Amino acid sequence: MSGTPGRASGPPQQAAHWRSFAEQALHYFDRPHVGVPRAPVGGPAAWRGADLAARDDWIVRLTGAQIAELDAARATARARGLVPGEFGADDFPLPTLAPVVRAWSAEIRDGRGFLLVRGLPVARWGDEDAGLVFWGLGLHLGVPGAQNPQGDLLGHVVDTGDDRADPLVRLYRTRSHIDFHCDLADAVGLLCLRPAREGGASRIASAVTVHDELLRRHPELVPRLYEPFALDTRNESRGAAWIPVPPCRFDGRRLRTFWHSDYFRSAARHPDAPALGADARALLDAFDRTANEPGIRLDMRFEAGDVQLLSNHVVVHARTAYEDEAAAPRHLLRLWLSFPEA
Repeated sequence: MSGTPGRASGPPQQAAHWRSFAEQALHYFDRPHVGVPRAPVGGPAAWRGADLAARDDWIVRLTGAQIAELDAARATARARGLVPGEFGADDFPLPTLAPVVRAWSAEIRDGRGFLLVRGLPVARWGDEDAGLVFWGLGLHLGVPGAQNPQGDLLGHVVDTGDDRADPLVRLYRTRSHIDFHCDLADAVGLLCLRPAREGGASRIASAVTVHDELLRRHPELVPRLYEPFALDTRNESRGAAWIPVPPCRFDGRRLRTFWHSDYFRSAARHPDAPALGADARALLDAFDRTANEPGIRLDMRFEAGDVQLLSNHVVVHARTAYEDEAAAPRHLLRLWLSFPEA
């Protein structure tokens, strides 16, 4: 493919392997809703970080045989000259690992909502081949999608030197702290090529647990979760400066949450956006404060070769500020994934 590696700029027939930014967002926001729950939602996605920190059943360690299978698929794809965005799952065969990867997908969709896969030999492969393998894994997990209107399929999470104070900057391009949020896809995957010298921990929390805690502590605020907030698009929606998004939807069984405190707050910079009322501000503060509680959140520091996979419907994620090693700065690759309904 010509142009930027990992960018959806190939011929039209290749689009079956991925979704456009708009297609993916529309799928993600198609959340059935029957009403505001009056009782805690609970379920397997309602975990607490303090409980999970005491065990490691959310960490998957790849075996030597599984790495060899990935190696074989990588070598075949490389020999054929394939690059991310131009090939599908059939071009990256994983005879014994594919059913395991499908189980990971089920855990993200219907279980705890996240897991950490450990052990990819990224240093031996190099950045380009590591990206090739990450794309191949993503094809077996779901349908990859563009992460911006420009069609980037493999995002590079690095410090570009951009200023956090710039209202148009997406914060992953800085090394500053990022508050809890969700991305515009059913799931997000991060592959660590190189960790930070200091900081840069991934911080996650169960959106279901936060919701149920708010229901217990601040029941008067919960209905506001089901009403629209103005979401600042940061000039990435081709014309709309902001869009209305209700943070939560409940279909009678499953809670689906979209949270982006920074972008809900920054939408106020647009003169035509509705102002945040006192109840909305109280909710934003209470949600973030609850998600940040040490007993509720779970912090993890990435190692090179780690892959974090998490649901954007039931998990909110954040990142602590970091300092880079000048010779080997922090570098993550990012995939956004959709899970088509059966």
